[in-house]
Amino acid sequence: MPGQDEVLGYFRGLSNWGRWGENDELGTLNFVTDAVRLAGVRAVRHGRSVSCGWEVGVPEEMERATTACPCAAEMPGAEHMPAAFHKDRRWGFSNERLGIMFHGNTITHLDSPCHIFWDGMMYNGRSHSLVDAAAGSGWAAVTAAANGIVTRGVLLDVAAVRDVPWLEPGEGVFPDDLEEAERRQGVQVQSGDAVLLRTGYGRARHEAGAAGGITQAGWHASCLPWLHEREVALIGADTPQDVQPSGYDDVLMPVHAVSLVAMGLWMLDNCDLEECATTAAELGQWDFQLAVAPVRFAGTSGSPVNPIATF
Repeated sequence: MPGQDEVLGYFRGLSNWGRWGENDELGTLNFVTDAVRLAGVRAVRHGRSVSCGWEVGVPEEMERATTACPCAAEMPGAEHMPAAFHKDRRWGFSNERLGIMFHGNTITHLDSPCHIFWDGMMYNGRSHSLVDAAAGSGWAAVTAAANGIVTRGVLLDVAAVRDVPWLEPGEGVFPDDLEEAERRQGVQVQSGDAVLLRTGYGRARHEAGAAGGITQAGWHASCLPWLHEREVALIGADTPQDVQPSGYDDVLMPVHAVSLVAMGLWMLDNCDLEECATTAAELGQWDFQLAVAPVRFAGTSGSPVNPIATF
């Protein structure tokens, strides 16, 4: 169990600043080489795809204004459309205007490195001042991953390791848990992999509808050196990642802070890993191709996503 001073030392000891050059914004996504992507392709052995994301609810998680126009030729402004538009009176349409705050404890989303500051700094030594209220972030925004994240994914089912339906709020996951999951599942995390952590919270959320609060199971800070040593490209969890409370008075979210700021390690928060775990157990296969395609929102610190695991 590392003490607080040791965890604070991770900001230097696990730093990837300058590792891929002073202008690098990809961070650990640099581990996803062409060879790693091909390894992800080779993990597809059954052709079965499952979603690892939650449906975004209305109105709890998303403001939605829907327009339904049964006859497009009668919509406001139709008089300014070409004549051919008025002749076809059989087609209509619907569209939406959406408002969403995707960071938090419910919506499945990708965090880019500019999401978190530490001492006013972002990944690779850039100042928080590069984030502007009007234009968003000029550094390490989600658009750095515009080509998508396609790699080998590995699901580590720690709830199964501990033989419980789910970890209780406040229970941390430690490196020994990760290695026991590898041993039981016959899989090993390799450079460039995306590692998805199942605490079982998705099951609790399906059964009880729980989706909130600030006390949760998740990665303990002691996993950070393990993730750094394994050269993991992306981590995900069925919670917002950090065990809460973290156990450290001066570091509220050490996994978020060290990962995003020091390591440039991208994160998938609030995954739904229940179908993924069921499929993996049925097929006896705990690795797969993982595809994450963030929306190219200019200057944003992340994106809602629907991660797809293909076995």
